[in-house]
Amino acid sequence: MSTEILINSTPSETRVALVKNGMLQEVWLERASHTGYIGNIYKGVVSRVLPGLQAAFVDIGLERTAFLHARDMVRHDPVAGAETAPPEPLISSLLRSGDQVVVQVIKDPLGSKGARLTTNISIPSRFLVLLPDSDVVGVSARIEDDVERTRLKELMHTLRDGSLRQGYIVRTNAEGVNDFALSADMVYLGKVWQAITERASGAVPPDCIFEDLSLATRALRDLMHEDVERLRIDSSEVLHAAREFARRFLPDWLERIGEYSGDRPIFDLFGVEDEIESALRKTVPLKSGGYLVFDQTEAMTTIDVNTGGYVGHRTLEETIYKTNLEAAQTIARQLRLRNLGGIIIVDFIDMTDAEHRWQVMNSFRRALELDHVKTTISAFSALGLVEMTRKRTTESLERRLCVPCPLCEGRGTIKSTETVCLEIFREIMRSSRQFDASKLMVLASSKVVERILDEQSATVAELEELIGKTISFQREDQYSQEQYDVVLL
Repeated sequence: MSTEILINSTPSETRVALVKNGMLQEVWLERASHTGYIGNIYKGVVSRVLPGLQAAFVDIGLERTAFLHARDMVRHDPVAGAETAPPEPLISSLLRSGDQVVVQVIKDPLGSKGARLTTNISIPSRFLVLLPDSDVVGVSARIEDDVERTRLKELMHTLRDGSLRQGYIVRTNAEGVNDFALSADMVYLGKVWQAITERASGAVPPDCIFEDLSLATRALRDLMHEDVERLRIDSSEVLHAAREFARRFLPDWLERIGEYSGDRPIFDLFGVEDEIESALRKTVPLKSGGYLVFDQTEAMTTIDVNTGGYVGHRTLEETIYKTNLEAAQTIARQLRLRNLGGIIIVDFIDMTDAEHRWQVMNSFRRALELDHVKTTISAFSALGLVEMTRKRTTESLERRLCVPCPLCEGRGTIKSTETVCLEIFREIMRSSRQFDASKLMVLASSKVVERILDEQSATVAELEELIGKTISFQREDQYSQEQYDVVLL
């Protein structure tokens, strides 16, 4: 599978695109005005303890206080072999207001919520994740070969310093690497952790004591693997930093990193810019003629599958089956591209054939295996819906790039001109009874005034006779369709 990484960087924004076989799979962006905080380590101060929520608010210097739950203060090592997690301690036994605590951000601020924190620090490198407060060695579940898992685990036990209580998770990128590469990563992580502990000891909260790498460098660290043919960067400054990082950690892949100097913008390659624009729309067309409808709300995301104009098979059941199969692949890709998280409900088209339902679910699960974000999926419910969750750590692409419409205030619809006209008539009745005036003037948008004078002129005449007052209308081009004022003269 041909894979490329494209990095577009300007002084105000960096964007990274992962392209496989000429099709955009994922996109990440980081803006100078609002960089992400995930991975950053802070020395914070507890501002409030909430025993009822088993949590505390911690001031780490951001706009909103961050949230630390008791369960995020106990190391739950998934590789420790325990069947059940240890009991959750009371937050009041762990923290008090005014306590200083070293924490790491595991979720960016989302909407009105502050960042989510943990005291279980983890520091990633190219092949390893350092767990300073643990003593276990684990291997990524994505490395499925048992022989390779055993080799890596034994190698880590040999290499690590037994006198230090430090644990490691071997990342997926480490599959097939030798002891020299792992040892170099361990040395690097040891130096980073030493620098963090030294800075933490002298820091005055709230203070950031460690910042994760820039987006471009993280992409190089996390995305470069043997299937990536090349990484192209359109900024000479970012290219220099990427090559320096590669010389230190990825020397074998240095030749794959190159500068993009074409006349067209780099994100015009493979239609990346168009794909991003499409990912902001509710409707996604399928090649077969069907389509998907995405509705993202605060509580959940719903995805509706429709056949549209697809009539490619002799029977309706076969047409539905083929549409659902294509939808399963497209939905999995769109979840990554749109970075949708939380609760997700998929409404596939109803299928009567049990084998077809099994095939669609199997295809959907396989497609979700490509997702680096943790997903959990259920079977078809009694209502024919598929419920799933996708771990949410950052805002979705839509929330990052868009703001609620000032006309509809995020509803997605606005009141019709007829509805607004009737509201105006009710307001005229209310004002005429409440205030003493000989004349009323209505200020409204051009469309509303035109409708009143054209289709509702008889109603206006009846209203004037009923209230005994003259009513005039004035167009206000700057008014939205829902906005109006009734002025007493």
